[in-house]
Amino acid sequence: MEKKIRVLIAKPGLDGHDRGAKIVARALRDAGMEVIYTGLHQTAEMIVETAVQEDVDVVGLSLLSGAHMTLFRDVTRLLKEKGMGDVLVVCGGIIPEEDVPVLKKAGIAGCFGPGTSCEEIVEFIKKNVKR
Repeated sequence: MEKKIRVLIAKPGLDGHDRGAKIVARALRDAGMEVIYTGLHQTAEMIVETAVQEDVDVVGLSLLSGAHMTLFRDVTRLLKEKGMGDVLVVCGGIIPEEDVPVLKKAGIAGCFGPGTSCEEIVEFIKKNVKR
């Protein structure tokens, strides 16, 4: 039996809107992945600790508040410090185009803005996850 892809969906910071994260979580689950959702108001440390405990293959970050340049990079830095630098990290939310190259350099493999189809996110994860 093939191992399911384990995905942690997280909402860092003070952003209180999680409809999109829940929709993506459901789409990933429906695609056969095992999904853990952290809920709202997570710190980077809390997200990485959960990723370590759950031994996930993917961390999906969602943020609408504009703090992505700090919080997303904190998550990727902490994942590397915990020896989980091979975990695929993707993000979604309101991410200005000019921020995407900086986030990718920091270790975010894919950035998905409003209007991205769930199928596109599922296929990206399946294609890029390191197992």
